[in-house]
Parts: sequence; structure tokens; C-alpha cells
Amino acid sequence: MDAYYASIEQRDNKNLKGLPIAVGGSERRGVVAAASYEARVFGVRSSISGYQAKKLCPQIIFIKPRFERYIEDSKKIMSVLKKYSNQIEPLALDEAYINVNKYCSEKNITAFKLAKIIKNDIFLETGLIASAGVSFNKFLAKIASDFKKPNGLYVIQPKDAENFINQLPIEKVPGIGKVTANKMRNLNIHTCSDIKKHDISFLIKHFGKSGAYFFQLLHLQLENNINPPKERKSLAVERTFSDDLITLNQMQDKLLTISENISNKMIKKNLQSKTITIKIKYNDFIINQRSKTIKHFINDKETIYLIALDLLKNPVLPFKPVRLLGISMSNFKGNFNNNYQLNLGL
Repeated sequence: MDAYYASIEQRDNKNLKGLPIAVGGSERRGVVAAASYEARVFGVRSSISGYQAKKLCPQIIFIKPRFERYIEDSKKIMSVLKKYSNQIEPLALDEAYINVNKYCSEKNITAFKLAKIIKNDIFLETGLIASAGVSFNKFLAKIASDFKKPNGLYVIQPKDAENFINQLPIEKVPGIGKVTANKMRNLNIHTCSDIKKHDISFLIKHFGKSGAYFFQLLHLQLENNINPPKERKSLAVERTFSDDLITLNQMQDKLLTISENISNKMIKKNLQSKTITIKIKYNDFIINQRSKTIKHFINDKETIYLIALDLLKNPVLPFKPVRLLGISMSNFKGNFNNNYQLNLGL
């Protein structure tokens, strides 16, 4: 998706359309989670500080993130993809690999044409713009999806793959950040072609295990299978407090709030579990965890709270000021991960 968080904010608030906005951060503190294309013109990017964003673009507008809204749209987008394949690998709320071999073969349609259809379907469903990359390899599809943004659609055919890879700047390779890029430039490596001039032993010598990864990636030797999201093993909510908790009443109040939060999350995800664990971090950063498994599945806040409170008190109440409290739920009923069953790449 193109500037996903920022695009949602501009779609939902027409007054923000065409303006430079940053989701997250502020002019004093915090980190930018996403920037609109109007802000990117000034050099504003995700992960920079709000203070830096304000210096780069004095007229920038900071927007508080609405992650529930972003999750809601993500579900709609993934539902669109499911119309065309059950082999889908979500990478984030706004990004996924999708294997379309079966659909294209059955419908006698090219992957390029299908990508156009999917882009249009996503727009009709959400009002948001997607970019797509089409190739025979996940790495190349990922690169292609960024190649013509925004509203991009780019295809890398097998016959063109080597030339395309060779001309790529090293910064385009997943896993090559600023530090690695600077180290490469010091070795006179500026493009992927320069990386490929060196054998795997040279790359391992200078970049460790990452060197082997770069070699295999650029020589298209890595496995190309779709990786399904893993089944959820636990769900946790924890809170670090600005002031340490000292009294039982203080701890009870916080534990009740945490119980409500984790119960709400479980109900939304249709989860029930038998095992409750509480986490206690003292002001000296020593961590104590206590667990209990019951005979029946639960997700209601009242039961979670009563069991968590019992764990707080037994075998002994916290005897030092408490910096953090948390509750995690595990041992779920059935398979509630709601993930796609996938195993193949594009």
C-alpha cells in the first residue's frame, strides 16, 4: 500500500488531502510512523524523530495514529487478496506476497493483468492506492512493488532479472541499512553488480552471516516459498509505570485495567485460554513470573482479574516497589490464529 497510515488519514479527513502530514511523533518528541507523499518531498520519512520532521518541513501536520482503523482496512485488503489465492504471506498490515499461478492458469490471464484487477479491487473496497510488483521471485516482486511508487505496477520477467539486479543500488537490498551500506562503499561496492563480483567467502569475511545472505539473495539461490504466519502461542498486555507501585490497592487498580485490556483483545480475536501468567518487574529490574492453568477456557475480564490477583498475592505479595505489571494468556482453545494456509511463492 502507498503511504498506508497517512493515506488512510487523508481519506478519512478530506481537509488533509494534499497536505504534508506525519502519522505519529510531534514537533517536540516521538517518532514518525508514516509520512504522506507531500511530506516525503521534504525528506520526511518513517522512523525519523518528530523534531527532525518539523525542521525538514515546518508546515507538517502531526496526526495521532489510529491503529484500530489501520487494522480494519488491512482486513479488507487481505480479503480482496483471498479472492484470487489462498497462498498469501502478509508481511505487515499494508504488505503481502500472493501466489497467483493457479488463478492465472485457470482464468488464462497474465499476472500483470491480475495485478491491475487487484489494485482496482482494493481501491473500490477501501479508497486506497496500492502498488504491485510482479515476478517469479519474492525478492524481485518486493523490489518491483517499490519501483514505480506511488500507484505503481512493474513486472520483472525471468529474462530481465539479472540485468535488473545488477543495476540496483545497494540500499535497495533488504537488510542493507546505513551502516552496512557505508561499509560496502568503503570497499568500493555501490551496486548489486559490485556485490556479485565477490565470492561468498569475501562477503562472509566482511559482513558475517549477512554476507552469505546477500550472496544467495542476489544469485537467486534462496528458497522462494510462501511463509505462513505462525500460530499464536500467547497474548500479552503489560504496563510500565511512571511511578513505582507500592501498595496493594495501587497494584489491584492497575491489574484490573490490564485484565480489561487483555480481555477485550481476546474477545475481538475470538480467543479463549486456560493458562494465565502474570509478570512483575521490580524497580531494580528483577522480573518475577507466576502462572496458573485452570480446567476451563476463559476470556472474561472478571475471571482473568481474580486469577491474576491470586497470582499477585501468592506465594507472596511483591515485597519491593513494582515498576511493571503484565498479564499473558496462553494454552488457547483450538486454532484461533485466523491465518492463511500457504506454502508456495510467486
